[in-house]
Amino acid sequence: MRERLTRVFKAFTYRDFSLLWAGAFTSSVGTWMQSVAQSWLVLTISKNPQYLAWTDALQQAPFLALSLVGGVLADRMDRRRILLLSQVVQLSSAFLLAFLVYTHRIEVWVILVLAFVVGVATSFGGPAYQALVPTLVDREDLPNAVALNSIQFNLARVIGPVLAGAAFATLGAAACFGLNGLSFFAVIVAILMLRRGAPTGAASGSVLDNLKAGLAASHGDRALRGLIALSFIGSLLAFPLLTFLPVIAKDVFRGDVKDFSILLAIFGLGAVVGALGTAGFGHVRRRGAVAVAMQMTLGALMIGFGLSRTKWLSYVLLFGAGAALMIVFAMFMTLVQTSVDDAMRGRVVSVYSLAFRGAMPLGSVLAGFLVGLMPAPWVLVGNGALLLLVGTTVFLRNHPEGVPKL
Repeated sequence: MRERLTRVFKAFTYRDFSLLWAGAFTSSVGTWMQSVAQSWLVLTISKNPQYLAWTDALQQAPFLALSLVGGVLADRMDRRRILLLSQVVQLSSAFLLAFLVYTHRIEVWVILVLAFVVGVATSFGGPAYQALVPTLVDREDLPNAVALNSIQFNLARVIGPVLAGAAFATLGAAACFGLNGLSFFAVIVAILMLRRGAPTGAASGSVLDNLKAGLAASHGDRALRGLIALSFIGSLLAFPLLTFLPVIAKDVFRGDVKDFSILLAIFGLGAVVGALGTAGFGHVRRRGAVAVAMQMTLGALMIGFGLSRTKWLSYVLLFGAGAALMIVFAMFMTLVQTSVDDAMRGRVVSVYSLAFRGAMPLGSVLAGFLVGLMPAPWVLVGNGALLLLVGTTVFLRNHPEGVPKL
């Protein structure tokens, strides 16, 4: 038992990884508090679920234009400085939202604009963070570090909504935004205390040449191409599940922000369990095949969740969906991180992130359009069915090499 626990949490034996993990976890808790408050505020002010989709789309859209440049900068500049600037921008946006809500000057368009600003900041901070983390541990412990990094985000997904529900009910939305602003100081302090790793990328030459080299490296590897394509499809179809949780809480279960926060927490708890499982069997063979199978499982769970009208059954299905989604994308990220050298890591990760996160706004826009034609639960059923179809097609058409098997 002790040996298994040591294997699951091996990356925590590295001081700098533990510091960054703790700082990022604190910040992620604040981010999820803001996410709950922001989603409920948008739905309450606008009374239109389509604005939920547009908010998500605007926050994710900058990745379509800027994440590749962010990856180049992560391979050329001090990754810690890029991260610090990103945190400062997000901190300022959170405090501005808190002020506007507290003074009753908030409007939907302001939330949309600030969501876009945060998206720009994370377009540069995300590749820098993903490129920095692997330098904080030895290569053999990288799969474990990737899985544990996923745990911090999803453990925050459990704790953040619970805290948000309590803070929103007692103190209001402004408190959620303000606490998120304060949480960024934790990750800023952690970044300033880092000692280990390669904080500055080694790429030289022109930015355009660096960008071309990153694209060529991603396109030239067949397995990476497969990962990128599957990640794009999975993200496009899976994440509307989170986008429409406020609608499920409000319209299906006739609940309020507390019910919404419970749904988010259950999904996040499932994701934590999935990430822990991934950390424990980080060296499993045929990760790509396992990831595709779990993506199909996610599709089946989304179908069940969309059809369910019973709370306890929806909770079980949502928990399973969280676990399945985390296993899928933790394995995908591990495969990407372990297949590239540090000198190219920022650029390759940014290409993967473009597929993964860039598909989110596209999925949100598409889901926002469809929810104007049919109820949100039916949109989730359709997306789940497509995930099943894609996975089945991959297995049938490409045996035995059609699934990435790095």
